[in-house]
Amino acid sequence: MKKERLDIDRVAFIGRTYEEYEKIFGLDYRHLRKARILDCPAGAASFAAEAGRRGFDVVACDILYGLSRRALLSKGEKDIALINEKLGGVAHLYLWDYYRDRDGLISKRREALGRFAADFPRGRAAGRYVAASLPRLPFADGTFSLVLSCHFLFLYGDMLDIDFHKECLLELARVSSGDVLIFPLSGLDGDPYPHLGEVLRFLDVNGVEAGIRRAPFEFQRDANMMMRLRRKWSSEIKRRGR
Repeated sequence: MKKERLDIDRVAFIGRTYEEYEKIFGLDYRHLRKARILDCPAGAASFAAEAGRRGFDVVACDILYGLSRRALLSKGEKDIALINEKLGGVAHLYLWDYYRDRDGLISKRREALGRFAADFPRGRAAGRYVAASLPRLPFADGTFSLVLSCHFLFLYGDMLDIDFHKECLLELARVSSGDVLIFPLSGLDGDPYPHLGEVLRFLDVNGVEAGIRRAPFEFQRDANMMMRLRRKWSSEIKRRGR
């Protein structure tokens, strides 16, 4: 019998707000005021826009940022509508204490999209939004002191193969001089990523210290774990294949 899940067939171009990032990753002013931060892949998140207004140094990157503002807004609206439609039959798989109900969730998604889209033209010109695709990022080693990766890799584990996961995690660690935080570690069905042990062993032998801890946020039931990566200072991470 097929397990219940949010049944979507693509990586959705949706995003979360600054407030949601704070809750998901347990961030506060102390984490952000002196950091150079990368949000990757950022999708339609408004974190970079809102953090920039607060005076923080944030770069967001995504494979779709080469598109126009109008195209991104259209895609975001379509994907929000898709999520809203698909959530109807599986709402019981989620905890609603933060969003309260589907309307509250969709309101947050539209809020993030609107703030992102309003900031995108000026932000792209300023270098805040960079068109880039994992697992090859156009940044030098250790460029950022904090890297955040929200609702991408493990969430779509049935669409992205294990080698892709390994390469992406190595690349996120390569461009960071500090922590890389990844959430969630579960798929769209709520189950933990099945190859997590293999991924952790791979990271260890390739110069990355990886740990798993409970996240301070839970929406999808039991999807409440996050990964922290930090480069081992005694080793140098290189892009594989070079």
